[in-house]
Amino acid sequence: MKESAGQTSVQTGKLMAISQEISSRLEQLILDGGMAPEQKIPSERQLAARLRVSRSVVREALCELQGRGVIETHHGKGSFVSSMVPGSKDLRAQGPLMHLFEGHRRTLYDLLEVREQLEGQAAYLAAQRANSMDRHRITKAFRALEATNPLSNAHPDHGFHQTIVEASHNPILVHVLSSLQNMILMTVRTSVANLNPRAEVYKKIVHQHRKIYDAIIAGRPASAQKAAMAHVRFVSKTMRAMEQEGSTLIRIPIEQESPDRHMGVHR
Repeated sequence: MKESAGQTSVQTGKLMAISQEISSRLEQLILDGGMAPEQKIPSERQLAARLRVSRSVVREALCELQGRGVIETHHGKGSFVSSMVPGSKDLRAQGPLMHLFEGHRRTLYDLLEVREQLEGQAAYLAAQRANSMDRHRITKAFRALEATNPLSNAHPDHGFHQTIVEASHNPILVHVLSSLQNMILMTVRTSVANLNPRAEVYKKIVHQHRKIYDAIIAGRPASAQKAAMAHVRFVSKTMRAMEQEGSTLIRIPIEQESPDRHMGVHR
């Protein structure tokens, strides 16, 4: 009996060691871009055959990854790589600090300064690193933006830029910008409310989005960075000019936005 228990313990230890090795390999595959965020993971049977291990080893490895939040399992659908953008799906959720900063005039322009630099870098990296799945998502987001009413397209606009950030494949950059997601969405909604009703201004914004899109899809990093930075700088400069001319910018608190005002992808 003691010998049997000892053998069982050794076998269990070997199983755990192999499953940890498999989970590490799958994790590295995700980090290296072999499996993209939100992509469906092959079935246990397929993984077992590909990795030449038992299904029980694969199952244990997937459970370990799920426990750490690297993958998500949905009943009846399978397992998927987790999204690169963590946190609440409710973009209207915000804390006390958000309320404090939201109404401050300078916050808008501070955020646009941050967006200019970080989104410029994201566009540069996306043009360098985007894979076929990334380009598909960016194209889908761009088409959704084109098809949406310009007077209520803050979320498709935000979605287009967000897909570019995710295509940078820089987790730190993604994390920094996603942590500011609510506040960045506020800048987008402000620009949509104030700039899009002006036909000539909106025409320029459409052209700017097209330049960003074309440069990334064509794999031109420097052009993508220049176009992305110029776009945010134009938005900031134009709204400053409006205020200097005596206009009062429309600022709609996030919690007042009706969910049915927007359709399509998030920005």
